[in-house]
Amino acid sequence: MRIKLAYLFIVCASALFLTRVFGTPKPTTDLAKVTLMKTPNGGIQPQADVDKKGVLHLVYFKGKPEAGNIFYVRREPGSEGFSNPISVNGAPDSAVAIGSVRGAQLAVGKGARVHVAWLGSGKARPKGPSGATPMLYTRLNDDGTAFEPQRNIMQFAVGLDGGGSVAADPAGNVYVAWHAGAGARGEVSRRVWVARSGDEGRTFDREQPAIEDPTGACGCCGMRAFADDQGSLYILYRAARESVHRDMYLLVSKDAGMKFRGSDIAKWELNACPMSTASINEGGSGVLVSWETAGQVFYADVNSATFNVSASVPAPGGGGDRKHPAVVGNGRGETLLAWTEGTAWNQGGALAWQVFDKDGHPTEEKGHAEGVPVWGLVTAFARPDAGFTIIY
Repeated sequence: MRIKLAYLFIVCASALFLTRVFGTPKPTTDLAKVTLMKTPNGGIQPQADVDKKGVLHLVYFKGKPEAGNIFYVRREPGSEGFSNPISVNGAPDSAVAIGSVRGAQLAVGKGARVHVAWLGSGKARPKGPSGATPMLYTRLNDDGTAFEPQRNIMQFAVGLDGGGSVAADPAGNVYVAWHAGAGARGEVSRRVWVARSGDEGRTFDREQPAIEDPTGACGCCGMRAFADDQGSLYILYRAARESVHRDMYLLVSKDAGMKFRGSDIAKWELNACPMSTASINEGGSGVLVSWETAGQVFYADVNSATFNVSASVPAPGGGGDRKHPAVVGNGRGETLLAWTEGTAWNQGGALAWQVFDKDGHPTEEKGHAEGVPVWGLVTAFARPDAGFTIIY
């Protein structure tokens, strides 16, 4: 009996010592939990955002990939179901899903008004200048019951291939951005263009180049625009210097898109177009950006005061076929990085995810699931319970 008591004393003392030195291990139940959700109504390419009141806003694509339609649904806090779908594109079959890089993008701005932008299909109306593929935009009407007639925002910079994007801030500024050559040929001559609106999307100024630096732009790669709560505008895109420098560039503006600061945040030497997409979001610790390089996906934090970008954090494990990342943070400073695996031209695949703690270290919360459809993407949002939901 004395031996057993002595042994028990040693075990307890050792446990107390380890706790004092290393801290109490984080219980599994305290980890940010991830749940999965399929895109409503059999749609693909979901894009989600949550407004300040906790309303989830979602757009998705349905129909033939070369000429289909975009729909919008919303989910109120505490509700388990979505609203009835509302058609986003007024002209039938005016959206395109081929390539997973050209689909609709969503932004929620002043007064929780929803703004949507997308590349037009061959059936789209109106057309761009001289019959070119249009950069289309619409917004939810004042009553929140329907979308206004779609408009082509492109006035000059024709030559769409990869996706455009939209951003909106709490002050009523709205931005539609895309990359194009404006008459010149080749990826090295492409540049990022931005059309600005100061009246919640009622009117737009003629597009202007974001920067003069001749970075080029990867023709059939997507891009992402985002406006944070302070009104700063971010644009993440893949460059194409000399056709082989496929680096990721982050542009940031703190004066409503008038002037941008550019940073090369991830280098990649590749004499081809990887047909990649990118993601920007705002979490509890600031702005997060994510991208693909050489079949691996990464994320980084952006300091909202200095706009400096942290060291990139890769998804754990070997890459090779990881694409289309989505990044989001919660109020505890944790980060979810989600992505697709095995997706390719006209081929679906799987989704995977990893949650990182506030210091960028992987937690035990990770996973993998089949079921990403052809031309599919993933999107994600943080829940009020500090968990995350991935929609695919």
